[in-house]
Amino acid sequence: MLLSAGLPAFFVTLREGVEAALVVGIVLACLNKAQQSYLNRWVYAGIGAGLLGSALIGIILNTAVAQFQQGLPGLEALIEPLFDSLFGAIAIIMLSWMLVWMTRQASALKTNIEGTLSAALTDAVGAEWTLFSLICIAVLREGIETVLFIFTSVQDSGAALVGAMGGLVGATLIGLALFKWGIRINLRRFFQVMGILLLLIIGGLVISFFHNLDEAFSVFSSLSPTMGDLCISQQSCLLGPLLWDAHGVLPDKGFPGVLLKTLLGYRDRMYAGQLLAYGLFLTVVGGAYFRSLTPPSLKPQEPSVS
Repeated sequence: MLLSAGLPAFFVTLREGVEAALVVGIVLACLNKAQQSYLNRWVYAGIGAGLLGSALIGIILNTAVAQFQQGLPGLEALIEPLFDSLFGAIAIIMLSWMLVWMTRQASALKTNIEGTLSAALTDAVGAEWTLFSLICIAVLREGIETVLFIFTSVQDSGAALVGAMGGLVGATLIGLALFKWGIRINLRRFFQVMGILLLLIIGGLVISFFHNLDEAFSVFSSLSPTMGDLCISQQSCLLGPLLWDAHGVLPDKGFPGVLLKTLLGYRDRMYAGQLLAYGLFLTVVGGAYFRSLTPPSLKPQEPSVS
């Protein structure tokens, strides 16, 4: 159960960690090639600052939500699903955008980093801060996405911690294998597989987002009788009719339902609105992702008009 519940955090942390490890590895290799290895300490400082910043953001978010709930105890039933919806939406947007954007930028990643470093190393004064900021931003960006995902989607904090630490260790080992031990890894295939897994995991976030939003509307409707009944049916406020209820057959909180929930977005209670949103997300974002897998040079060119 712990393993299944920690899988989402593991996969997200592994993929985001490998992206950050690639940036770190390219920078260290460039410094070694330029015989500027004395600047490596600024790279390590950037890694530490990025990890620390990510952890602080997680602590601040958790503390802020807890303080908000304590300050308005009568609205706790509304605040929790409302905040879950808000941060869930942010996580969906950030993870989806980075999934597509990083895939498109993958072919030019090394060239862009090497260009930035070449320009930085000509400035003896600003090279340290350029290295520090480049690494810190790369780690912090991936860390924030991971923190938002864990904050909005993982119910078992112990499982989330175990999964995230496992993903971080896995990303570190892949980085060492590539840049220190010289082991050849098919990164293109790795990111394609992890990209599909991440796409399905984000799809599960979409289902959870609409569940939390529906719950918030339901609570708000019960707290505000003057507003009238905001729900479109007795089963749900926003999601329409219930399509299936498999709680007694395949619950999503027990094995193997929790594994299907983690990897495929399965829910033992699924409403029409959730299934529609899930399909729409996979069609739009999934289509953009699979199109981004094709390098620009291989995309068919439109015939020129003479």
